[in-house]
Amino acid sequence: MFYYVLKYVLLGPLLRLLFRPRIEGLEHIPADGAAIVAGNHLSFLAKAEYFTGPGVKGRLTATFFRSAGQIPVDRSGKEAGQAAIREGLGVLGKGELLGIYPEGTRSHDGRLYKGKVGVAVMAIRAQVPVVPCAMVGTFEIQPPGQKIPNIRRVTIRFGEPLDFSRYAGLENEKAAVRAVTDEIMYAILGLSGQEYVDRYAAEVKAEEAQQAPKKFPRLRR
Repeated sequence: MFYYVLKYVLLGPLLRLLFRPRIEGLEHIPADGAAIVAGNHLSFLAKAEYFTGPGVKGRLTATFFRSAGQIPVDRSGKEAGQAAIREGLGVLGKGELLGIYPEGTRSHDGRLYKGKVGVAVMAIRAQVPVVPCAMVGTFEIQPPGQKIPNIRRVTIRFGEPLDFSRYAGLENEKAAVRAVTDEIMYAILGLSGQEYVDRYAAEVKAEEAQQAPKKFPRLRR
């Protein structure tokens, strides 16, 4: 009930009015049955920190994301990633759509980064199609570090579903899941027109953070 009110009564009409989203390729979303929608990551993610924040603010944030159907993603290690995959497979097992950002973390510079293989594992194991999706204009609306969003039109573009049934039973083969993931990212790239970086976004962010000049506090005289 909360999600219905949030989406259809409060946020939905407001967001459509402000950002006037243009949707292309909606016919590629299956009318029924399970599927994965894989998109470029230019907006915030339902990371685990949003579900475990302290105090009243933390509880309200967690309630918001859970009511909106978000799955917490713990990015602390391999076991956490496996838990997220199990959660995603549970959604697909119910015949529902699962939205995922294969990059794993938000792009800090607007480029498209190498995808993580969790999306491939789920697609192969659940034997469901993957619909590539590109969100165009969302990076310019709220670049990292900017609190107040810019008002501009966005485009949500869906591509033709990708069928990976030829990889059935190979979800534990590194070469297979890498090939599937790269095909998904290439499809997203074709829709978004972004510059592609064949490295993980988290690695690049960490390197740039180390190379950035350190800021020292100013001393008062």
